[in-house]
Formats: sequence, C-alpha cells, structure tokens
Amino acid sequence: MVYRAAEAPVSQAGAIMSVKLVKQYTVFLPNVPGALSKFVELFANEGVNIIGIASEIRDDSGIVRVAVDAERKVSQILTGAGFTTIETQMISVKLLDRPGELLRIARLLGEHNINITTVYGSADSGGTDSLLMNVSDVDRAFEVLKKDPEVK
Repeated sequence: MVYRAAEAPVSQAGAIMSVKLVKQYTVFLPNVPGALSKFVELFANEGVNIIGIASEIRDDSGIVRVAVDAERKVSQILTGAGFTTIETQMISVKLLDRPGELLRIARLLGEHNINITTVYGSADSGGTDSLLMNVSDVDRAFEVLKKDPEVK
C-alpha cells in the first residue's frame, strides 16, 4: 500500500496535530566548502521546499538526508545533476512542543513492533514541532499513528 502526500489529522485532544508521508533523498557529498550550497541550490532552483535536512560527515565525504513534501520527481533532478540518490518514504509528524511527546510516539510504535531507524526534527513557531522518521514498516506506522486512540 502506497500513500502519496497523504495526511491524517488526529482530532483527539492531544499532542499530535497531523501525520503525513513525505519523501527523503539520501546522497553522498564531498566534505568541502560549498558542497552543501550547490546541493540545496538544486532544490531552490526547482521550487522544491526542504522540510528537513540531516547530515553525517566522515573524513572527506558525508551523507546528507533531505526530506521534501513534494510530488515532483526529485530523484530525476538529483540524478540529472550527477548525484546517486536513495529515495525513501518517511513519516512527518506535527505535534505540540512539550516534554514527553517523542517518548509517546516512540513507545506507541515500539508497542506495535515498529522500529524507528532514523529521526530528526525541529521546533516550529507557534508551539509545535515537526518530527521526521524512517521506520521499519511505513504503512503500518502511518496507520498506527493516525488511528490509535492513545495518541494524544
């Protein structure tokens, strides 16, 4: 089962405000000044908004993960620019910015035997956070998060 730009608002009086599926693109970049600038310029030039970015640098190269909320075929843009890319689907969760909310989500997914393999996020204005997660079973995690009555 594949969801594209699906969004499931969680209406119960709780912390999760929305759950949706987004794309993540992983590339290798050289660890040199200007490499990241040239990479993200591709997104800006194509009008693709980056909703999350994370990197790991090791010696002379690094891995960069970029999450986008776009239907466009970003992998074609990256391949056309000479990048080898890995495209994955991930879950984006918008939640209230308060202690214990990541614990609540991690516990809920763990109780359903869903492993969180990558997580990164940010605090937004207005008292909300954005959380981006790669999980072992995207479809099940999406269903668990949008339907479970314990999610607050």
